Amino acid sequence: MVDSNGDSGVKGPSRRRVAAAMASGLVGAVHVAGAPAASAAERRQSAARPPARRHEPAHHDVLFVSAHPDDEAGNLSTFGLWHERRGLRTGVVTVTRGEGGGNAVGPEEGAPLGMLREDEERSATALAGIENIFYLDKPDFWYTLSAPLTERIWHEQDTLERMVRLFRMTTPHTVVTMDPRPFNQHGGHQMSARLAIEAFFMAGDVRAFPGQLTCEGLKPWRPRRLLSQNRAFSDLLGPDAPKERRTDPETGLPVIGFWSGHMSREHGRTWAQVERDAARMYRTQGWAAMPPEVPKDPEKLDSDWFSVLAEKGRAVRAPVREQGELRPVYAEFRAWARRVGLPWLANDAQPDYPAAPSTTVPEVAVAPVLNGKEGDGEYPGPKLRLRHWEGDEATDSDCSATAKMSRHGDDLFVLVDVVDDREGTRLEKEDAKRHWRTDSVEIALDPRGDGDDTSVTFKTGIFPFTDPDGAGDGGPAAERDADNRQGPAEKTAPGMRVASSVGEPYRGYTVEAKIPLGELPAAADPERFAVNILVYDSDTKDKTGQTRLAWSPFGSAQADTYVWGTARLEGYTPPADRPTDPAEPEIPTEAARSEDSPASVAQSRRTGIPLAGGPLPCKGS
Repeated sequence: MVDSNGDSGVKGPSRRRVAAAMASGLVGAVHVAGAPAASAAERRQSAARPPARRHEPAHHDVLFVSAHPDDEAGNLSTFGLWHERRGLRTGVVTVTRGEGGGNAVGPEEGAPLGMLREDEERSATALAGIENIFYLDKPDFWYTLSAPLTERIWHEQDTLERMVRLFRMTTPHTVVTMDPRPFNQHGGHQMSARLAIEAFFMAGDVRAFPGQLTCEGLKPWRPRRLLSQNRAFSDLLGPDAPKERRTDPETGLPVIGFWSGHMSREHGRTWAQVERDAARMYRTQGWAAMPPEVPKDPEKLDSDWFSVLAEKGRAVRAPVREQGELRPVYAEFRAWARRVGLPWLANDAQPDYPAAPSTTVPEVAVAPVLNGKEGDGEYPGPKLRLRHWEGDEATDSDCSATAKMSRHGDDLFVLVDVVDDREGTRLEKEDAKRHWRTDSVEIALDPRGDGDDTSVTFKTGIFPFTDPDGAGDGGPAAERDADNRQGPAEKTAPGMRVASSVGEPYRGYTVEAKIPLGELPAAADPERFAVNILVYDSDTKDKTGQTRLAWSPFGSAQADTYVWGTARLEGYTPPADRPTDPAEPEIPTEAARSEDSPASVAQSRRTGIPLAGGPLPCKGS
């Protein structure tokens, strides 16, 4: 299953049967390094600081830091067991409310969607005994793999200051966060992990945001343990899997696991089942479609796995392996890892990319007729086969596709034939967005062939059919998403045209599109023009996808521009006045606000922690 944020379901709890186990210490000793030794002043302040007491409303034993509501879903079994058996109080820091994700249950988007997702997160996490979720009110935008782009939209220093303040006020001994590594992972996930790692060490440093100490009256706080999610061992099942000492094959850091099969006294079922019950509450993300029951056989239940980044307040050391010839995204991550004193996090961060496919887009003397059919001579170039990329494996009769391209003058034409055995949801035209929720085609174009993220690209999602609503005929619709400019195609690419033909009885469809090259963010480089063509297949009526295909299927094929193939534009020369530097991207920054959330306001009154991690009143002012 693919969730409604556009992420593959393998990243969410669809593969996590729900984890839990005793929050025991590390197996064996680990060596620590990287964090500077505490100064004499810090040691005196630490010694003078009274131990945190659990009855204090702001205190949390464990703090989980993430980007979106639902990011904690795969670890709720662990947090629930820790709470039930050891009395550990876990809080959640969620940087955004997921306003940029899809919605499988209604038309809401932006801030209204964020409020729905807050309600879902609070209901789901309550099953694990979690009372408090601290939202930082940063905007969630479209699915990107870029931490630097996310950093810019989130105003990184402001977000970091808020996070450090929360650490100092909640005084956790353990911080759990997401994986900061860049490949095949949401930029928001990466950035939330980076910020959590920095805040872990900065919260105990009197030099970090000193105004919080001198003005707001807070004290330094140094958490003891720092864990990050690790998906590398998710296929290991059964209660014995976490008993072995394990090391992450890339970073070299120790890894600990917590099995999901322990029984909950309160719920009367395994924590794996409790976690599944909780996950199905994230309805906007399509997770209500998850199977309601997890396996009864203990040997089929998995574990939560975490890399140990720090112990006793200091970084765990691992060998450093340098990679050469890094692409910009990976070079930037290595520079960050070095700067924070954890260079081993960048070990093997850049994957061994397969050779990208290539083709030639022929020029045609007569423009193709846009009718959802291939006419004689309209597409004389090679037929491109789309292959399985993500989700369920499908037979050719279930879902398969080919694509062709041609060019006439300054217009690119794309024809995609899709074999499909079952029709997905027919969305209404006003809801023709977030195309991965149902049957659709995506065409991704990087005009210069050198983009590091999709903000410099043109990406369109095309629905072959929509729901007749009295105002239209239920024909095709197109949008732009996660690119230089987003929204309905008639507004964001007014020269673009689409057509489709749908089989009757339904056996699939054909989508045909005309995309003026002048609609792209920059002039098309005829020798480096980069393309990916993707198909999303839904076999259900619940606005969830099952199978994805792509011409170049590797990693996050829709978002990783390094994956896209080259499509040489035969005989093309762009107009001399067309800019070669991409236009500045338009990125939505609407965010739901904690002040508009009754639950967040009540929580702030209960804990004394300001809304969105904002500043406390300056003492004496």
